[in-house]
Amino acid sequence: MTGDQLLIFLAGIVGGALRVGVPFLFVSLGECLTEKAGRINLGLEGVLVLSAMVAFGGSYLSGSPWIGVLAAAVAGALLATLHGLLCSLPRVNDIATGIALMLLGMGLAFYLGKPLIQPQAAQLPAIPLGFWSDSAAVRAALQINALLPIGLLLAVAMWWAFASTRAGLLVRMAGDSAHATRALGYSVSGIRIAATAGGGLIAGLGGASLTLFYPGSWNEGISSGQGLIAVALVIFARWSPLRCVGAALLFGGAGAIGPALQSVGIGWGYHLFNIVPYVLTLLILVITCRPGVIVPGSPTELSSNK
Repeated sequence: MTGDQLLIFLAGIVGGALRVGVPFLFVSLGECLTEKAGRINLGLEGVLVLSAMVAFGGSYLSGSPWIGVLAAAVAGALLATLHGLLCSLPRVNDIATGIALMLLGMGLAFYLGKPLIQPQAAQLPAIPLGFWSDSAAVRAALQINALLPIGLLLAVAMWWAFASTRAGLLVRMAGDSAHATRALGYSVSGIRIAATAGGGLIAGLGGASLTLFYPGSWNEGISSGQGLIAVALVIFARWSPLRCVGAALLFGGAGAIGPALQSVGIGWGYHLFNIVPYVLTLLILVITCRPGVIVPGSPTELSSNK
């Protein structure tokens, strides 16, 4: 590999991490907020797919990608709110409800999104981080999603809110001790419904980044399981919004290895490298999710029987 090829390869990895990592970032932040309140939402895969379709449709019909982003956030919040309301009912299991909502979200997206498979919608603007290079390949690799700065600011805001605000304390309290929360006169169900809705809204931004930037189109295989991977990502990040940034970039970079190799003419094993994010997910779950072991940082209520 020559020096120019190495530069293109490294730029591809960095750019890919920043592009591919954006949906991971938003969905993991959404799940982090939900789980901090003591609820698991496996339905985020359905939220991601539905919001991706709604974002594309909103951009296509309005001509503005930002209207598509807003529509995706609303769609994600609505589906997640349904999950929160159902889980607040007696004897309702978070996991089973999440799987049902995942199937509902994906089914709605596939049914309503069929007319959107062929059309082109207005895309989000790119931030050119490769302006310093004379190489067209490097400049193309370092075109960054305009939603990325929003995700980074959101991660910092969530970290600060959990540590320094009354609302953040209430979310953490609901996740660590439902009895203490009720003893202080607060509604555990209300807090969890609000956190679940907020998590869905944030995850909806991840769906918008899929169809309005990279890969920038709508099809039924757009997500590739990123909503489910986000659950492992949150465990890996130890329920910290700031660590979610690093975890999302790691998974994004892992997913970018194959395309980066192909960009420098190495085609062997291209499809093999596409499974790296799934292998990482499996390793994280095997290492952390062992019987009788509580992961450090885990909200206490998540370890109780649902």
